[in-house]
Amino acid sequence: MTYEELVKQVKEIAEEADAGKIQEHVAFQFNIEGEAAGAFYLEVKDGKAVVEPYEYYDRDVLIRCTADTLLKIIEGKLDPVFAFTTQKIKVEGDLGKALLLKEVAGQKKAAKKRTAKKGK
Repeated sequence: MTYEELVKQVKEIAEEADAGKIQEHVAFQFNIEGEAAGAFYLEVKDGKAVVEPYEYYDRDVLIRCTADTLLKIIEGKLDPVFAFTTQKIKVEGDLGKALLLKEVAGQKKAAKKRTAKKGK
């Protein structure tokens, strides 16, 4: 996987995320190590999650991890707290806001859920 593919995949997941539970502004910067190395950010503002392929210098939280670990967290397959305690991720900054990642990860908007239509 390339850096561009990773950012695109996280962006698609974030666009579907239900970030409505987060009432405050929070900016996460992800520094990816190993395959797909690079930095990008996820910002939650007004109940919407936005991902951009840039560093966020005024971030609340910096998370260092591999692409595989981040995808598991964002997809809701790996609990961010468990990832932190098992040292799969390293976190710098506001740990209270870091916990808000759990509110975005794996949470899809109810209105966006689609069911497959039979016969098509």
